Amino acid sequence: MIVHGGLLNPLFQAPSMSDSMSIAITSTNYIVSPPYHRRRPPFCCQFQYQYVNAGNVFYHGKKSTRDRVSLLNRIRAYSESKTEEKQVRKFSPILEGQLLSEKNVSTAELKAIPDIWRSSAEKFGDRVALVDPHHDPPTNMTYNQLEENILNFCEGLRVIGIKPCEKVALFADNSCRWLVADQGIMATGAINVVRGSKSSVEELLHIYTHSESVALVVDNPELYHRIATGFNSKASVRFVILLWGDKSSLNSHSHIMEGIPAYTYKEIIDIGHEHRMLLVDLHDAREEYVYEPIKSHDVAAVIYTSGTTGNPKGVMLTHSNLLHQVHNLWDIIPARPGDRFVSMLPPWHAYERALEYFIFSLGIELVYTNVKYLKDDLRHYQPQFIISVPLVFETLYNGIQKQISTSSAIRKVIALALIKISLAYMEFKNIYQGECLSRSQKEPSYIAATLDWIYARIIATILLPLHLLAKKLVYSKIHPTIGISKAGICGGGSLPLHVDKFFEAIGIKVQVGYGLTESSPVIAARQPYLNVLRSVGRPIRDTEIKIVDDETGQDLPHGSKGIVKARGPQIMQGYYKNPEATKQAIDEDGWLNTGDIGWICPSHSLGRSRNSGGIIVLEGRAKDTIVLSTGENVEPEQIEEAAIRSNLIQQIVVIGQDQRRLGAIIVPNKEEILLASKNVSMSAASSGNTQLTKDQMAGMLSQDLRKWTCDCSFQVGPILVIEEPFTIDSGLMTATMKIRRKKVVELYKDEIDDLYK
Repeated sequence: MIVHGGLLNPLFQAPSMSDSMSIAITSTNYIVSPPYHRRRPPFCCQFQYQYVNAGNVFYHGKKSTRDRVSLLNRIRAYSESKTEEKQVRKFSPILEGQLLSEKNVSTAELKAIPDIWRSSAEKFGDRVALVDPHHDPPTNMTYNQLEENILNFCEGLRVIGIKPCEKVALFADNSCRWLVADQGIMATGAINVVRGSKSSVEELLHIYTHSESVALVVDNPELYHRIATGFNSKASVRFVILLWGDKSSLNSHSHIMEGIPAYTYKEIIDIGHEHRMLLVDLHDAREEYVYEPIKSHDVAAVIYTSGTTGNPKGVMLTHSNLLHQVHNLWDIIPARPGDRFVSMLPPWHAYERALEYFIFSLGIELVYTNVKYLKDDLRHYQPQFIISVPLVFETLYNGIQKQISTSSAIRKVIALALIKISLAYMEFKNIYQGECLSRSQKEPSYIAATLDWIYARIIATILLPLHLLAKKLVYSKIHPTIGISKAGICGGGSLPLHVDKFFEAIGIKVQVGYGLTESSPVIAARQPYLNVLRSVGRPIRDTEIKIVDDETGQDLPHGSKGIVKARGPQIMQGYYKNPEATKQAIDEDGWLNTGDIGWICPSHSLGRSRNSGGIIVLEGRAKDTIVLSTGENVEPEQIEEAAIRSNLIQQIVVIGQDQRRLGAIIVPNKEEILLASKNVSMSAASSGNTQLTKDQMAGMLSQDLRKWTCDCSFQVGPILVIEEPFTIDSGLMTATMKIRRKKVVELYKDEIDDLYK
């Protein structure tokens, strides 16, 4: 095997230079190199080689010019002696499309996701695009540098053999190099298949083999070693690329992929760079190849769902699906060039991914962080926006509450009193502004609506001075600790109402969105000027939403609860190799069954909800509904949301399918329980014992649970206390921090059976 422009797998031994070498040219393509076309002639070409020799010969950029010229002359000599068949080279129309301008290829609008980078580089070239402070090495990239890296990575992939429409698995976490790899793969016309590094080996192997991927891009050597054994025997891998780390460790480790070339990120970048530079001088091969622009309806990525039940299905998203998000999210997130975002979600998740593509089209600066560094990075970078999930906002809320509770008694009393006043002020303000929710289809009377408005306005006016005082004394000290001066964008789950109300009261806007992987993902979101609590806002542009009866499928009027269905340009092409599941999800008229239960707020011209018509409210998942043996249906999310307000409860799953009453699996907050036990002088604590029995914990939890869920329609009976939290690593949580309810119940099936005996 011979590779030009890069280092090869250290697991191979290179043959001597006297060994015979044979090179067969199978394709020759021209490509425009935007960062170089100002310095060099506008065309360069790209060769893909068929390597006959079994050894490794290196022609790296640091070798002599003589080596490069020798290789080039041999390629030319062979090409003159062989009639070549034209082959197709796919390209991103704007990113690499200047080459075909004389052939009247239109680049007036984005046709493929990688087109974003040429467009943004032209507008925001020297602005900082990416800040990745927690990897080695720490990285900052401008928009020009980001485009250059994407082009080099793309070209490097072509050199080592990736062809259009092939699938490349990208198993890695949040980083600047993930984005470069993601877009480099797309720009070749290939399809990336994505997943995070914390997934199990079995899940990664299933995704790789089911998707028919041909090559593998992994986060680091640790992930490489973890999956090597399984992939060695059960997967066909053309090559492996390490995004981070050095491949020198691959030589000494026992878990390797034998016979499979391995490259580092830098090597792929160098291969692509050298190849673009080398081939700029070859002018006679342009007409030897067929150039085909990536089409909007081409599949860009296959994202395997990480849902709370069942096996993952491969969602096929096209460039058009994702571009719909890029074109239509500005109404939700009116970011400006230079605004700073903080990101900590897995970028392979549709929610994070679509928002990143969107914000990079606006010239923003994105800071990559993680749970460990989140609080410090919020304080240090002072972002205008944060993209995250409900659990992160709950964590921030708990941190603020803890900070208040540990302050002096006087400060604590004043802060809590002022927060209560602000909560009341915002409630009355929402009433007189007509930004409340109502399921009633009946229009309120003019007199009743007017009196309600007057009363709310008077009370809000009385409370306003105290609310302003709270902003000065309390909230002005909270804001610098978390930044988020414009908005927190929350998706991937339901935001607890008490958290929603708290952030509204202290003046931090949290906008909740709604969508699924199957819808690319956003189909609705709260807008900055109409941020109605408890809702997920109105549908975004070009999107339709309706509510249907779960049993009959008939359309229901606004205000009626049923299954949410959505239709629009962002709906997936289908599930990969699963036409039956596709038919179940999308009907013949293009409506996607979301599986969520919800209702749409009726339109009124008067009253508290006069500005909330058309807003969508979700009330849980249809498949999460618990049916008791009494025939009653229970939506567990409402109870769980109320219960999680208890500082004694870290995590909770409500159970009770086919039982007479509800139960719960609870992970306690041990630190808070021990503190509470001391306060009530329990024997275990008073005797100096720092441990509580499960029965003692269950008693305290039951008492606290009744307190927080007293307003719910159903009460929780028996409790199963477990010590180990649900985590992503254990497979009991999704990447967006949602508990996999079905897996939790399956894991503790025996204990649940004993609980109900």
